[in-house]
Amino acid sequence: MKLICTLTCLLFPAAAVFAQTNSVTLRGRITDASTGAPIPGASISFSEARIGTIADTSGYYQFRRLRTGHYLAEVSSAGYSPIVVHIDAESDLVQNFSLRPSVVENRGVIVTGVAASTSTRNAPVPVTLVRRGQLLEAASTNIIDALTRQPGVSQIGTGPAISKPVIRGLSYNRVVVVNDGQRQEGQQWGDEHGVEIDELSVNRVEILKGASSLMYGSDAIGGVVHFITNVPVPEGSVRANVLGTAQSNNGQLGVHTNIAGNVNGFNWNAYGTFRSAADYRNKYDGRVFNSRFNERNFGGYIGLNKHWGFSHLIVSSFNQRIGMVEGERDEAGRFLIFPENPLERAATDDELASRKLYTPYQGVQHYRVISDNSFRAGRSRIKLNVGYQQNIRREFGEAEDPGIAGLHFDLRTVSYNLQWHLPEGRGWQTTLGLSGMYQQNRNLGDEVIIPEYNLFDAGGFLFVQRTFKKTTVTGGLRYDNRSLDSKPFAEGGAERFTAFDRNFHNASGSLGLSHQPSDDVTLRANVARGFRAPTVSELSANGAHEGTNRFEYGTRGLRSEKSWQFDAGAELDYDHVSFTASVFYNHIRDFIFYQRLAAAGGGDSLVVTTGGEELEAFQYAQHNASLVGFELTSDIHPHPFDWLHWENSFSIVRGRFSEPVGGSRNLPSIPAAHWVTELRAAFPKAGRSLRNAYVRVELDRTFRQSNAFLSYNTETPTPGYGLLNAGIGGDVLSKGKVLFTVHLTGTNLTDVAYQNHLARLKYAAVNEATGRRGVFNMGRNFSVKVNVPLEWRIGKRQS
Repeated sequence: MKLICTLTCLLFPAAAVFAQTNSVTLRGRITDASTGAPIPGASISFSEARIGTIADTSGYYQFRRLRTGHYLAEVSSAGYSPIVVHIDAESDLVQNFSLRPSVVENRGVIVTGVAASTSTRNAPVPVTLVRRGQLLEAASTNIIDALTRQPGVSQIGTGPAISKPVIRGLSYNRVVVVNDGQRQEGQQWGDEHGVEIDELSVNRVEILKGASSLMYGSDAIGGVVHFITNVPVPEGSVRANVLGTAQSNNGQLGVHTNIAGNVNGFNWNAYGTFRSAADYRNKYDGRVFNSRFNERNFGGYIGLNKHWGFSHLIVSSFNQRIGMVEGERDEAGRFLIFPENPLERAATDDELASRKLYTPYQGVQHYRVISDNSFRAGRSRIKLNVGYQQNIRREFGEAEDPGIAGLHFDLRTVSYNLQWHLPEGRGWQTTLGLSGMYQQNRNLGDEVIIPEYNLFDAGGFLFVQRTFKKTTVTGGLRYDNRSLDSKPFAEGGAERFTAFDRNFHNASGSLGLSHQPSDDVTLRANVARGFRAPTVSELSANGAHEGTNRFEYGTRGLRSEKSWQFDAGAELDYDHVSFTASVFYNHIRDFIFYQRLAAAGGGDSLVVTTGGEELEAFQYAQHNASLVGFELTSDIHPHPFDWLHWENSFSIVRGRFSEPVGGSRNLPSIPAAHWVTELRAAFPKAGRSLRNAYVRVELDRTFRQSNAFLSYNTETPTPGYGLLNAGIGGDVLSKGKVLFTVHLTGTNLTDVAYQNHLARLKYAAVNEATGRRGVFNMGRNFSVKVNVPLEWRIGKRQS
């Protein structure tokens, strides 16, 4: 932390070296392409420079003191399709923009998985943008759950508070989570370990599907999910928001407040969040005991944005306490408190309605400090992101002493990412980079499941992009080395973990193109090589993992996973119909997975813990595998009913081993085929007192998953189900200003009892009263979200 603070203090004065440059003024007007009317409040932003402004009541905008050079501008407004425009600001310039009405807003500028900002249409692989408005519309139980409506994205869930992202069938350490430019590290190898991000503070999410080792090194063979929280507000303004949320099913309550300002380039943001939930319920299980949780988070940043670039110091604190569902019940079907313990008893109605956490439960704290910087040096640009994070995870499982943590991990990570963007010229864009991390994990609890270790990553890369009139070609190469130093550990006079050192080194790269034969059609293709080094858990786990109800064994000789992925897709975007299609094939050598161990005499291998509990034994293994799938989306809004949209998305992935493993060729943790169809009425201008109003009805259909990994009784097939959802909302105005925004949503309106194939609670104990195994997902749920925006202007707005 001292290093990052010192570095930031040095970078602020160092920026003066680059400050002696010319500046220009950029101004213009943003209008409706259909009517020519101005679009008040439309925004124009330059992602690389972290600056932006909004149009006034007449649609006019202005940037002052803009440094000369090349920019990629994103122009957007709610109810309109965003546009991306290249601007060469060599002298004072007037640039007007026109936006087309649309509710398809997942286009724009992306910064994930590429060396520099680019348009989604120029990206050779599918990229999805999810904006804050879309997140507020979703009645989700956590941030990953809110993203599962996007094609190709699903989740491994353990109750309402814990979800892990799955992209095209790949999850765990195969998907990299990034938060404000910093790779998130928080024991993500665990089934019941979430992403530890304050969802109510997120302004934007970028989802990159496909191998991304070129930019992120190890672990990104499945894709990247980038959460962006801190976005500077327009120059000369102070903005605040108060957001309140409530859900009916589990009584979830949330309050989020933030205030941000920007005065003469000095900008800041501060936020705080509180969330609390009781147990959720469904038709078969009633109240699911101990599925409750609570959160207390805060964070923000301070920074300086000038024509020479920007320097930001970002901090955050995430604090979550989560109950863990065991699912044990008595003969009458009532959930048990402290099962297999002398204190065991059935939960009372008052205890089911309580928000008090019972063992087992988790306490998770995640602290971050990031120095994010970008400087212009002549016509080049230098970007430096250095961050420190500490993840403290404690698991409490003793009924007699609930305040003592059994497992207690302390993970500390320093990450770095240095990029040198060479001057752009004649369509060429070249970046040299160096990135990696140093990581230290310590065990502070009485129970130990993985050894302590030190890890060091370092990787260098070259990225090149060539833009022609209608075609963009991208490519790059990267080389990485990971050094792992695992520490010894003895328990009861016996050696539990032996010390070992492993080195993993790999080359990765990609080559892709995006071609636009017309303004309405985009074709893309990409081939990429990625890799993932095995985790410490996979190499050396040896212990009872209470959160997963299994005893885990690592395998010391595991090799790195190496993948070749091929993508191809097409995008059609006409005035009254939009359509996208993507297909992919991913071959992974030495795919790592866990499987149940068979006993010498047949059946499952059981391990008796020191507490007398019998747990099934699992061990990690690897085998060659492949995944193939496709995704389709469509949006039909026929004239003259432009306000009416029929939207559809469909995704499917099939994962198989090259040869049978224990009699099955199906990969574990593969989501079922998923289809979402929605009828939506959108009214950007619904009157003098209402704007951006919408009404929607949605059918969320998940098909049967018959291709489960049946070997060693690891998985079972899962029936399909359909959920009926609906929502209504919009901005309420007074004298042309937004008083508040409201979103009312209902999910699973018909109260279907279902189990998602990737829901871990599906494998909880059998309910002896009904004969049904496991715990079912959430039943009918109503949600309300109300956001109150406030704004004050300070002096004359300019950038």
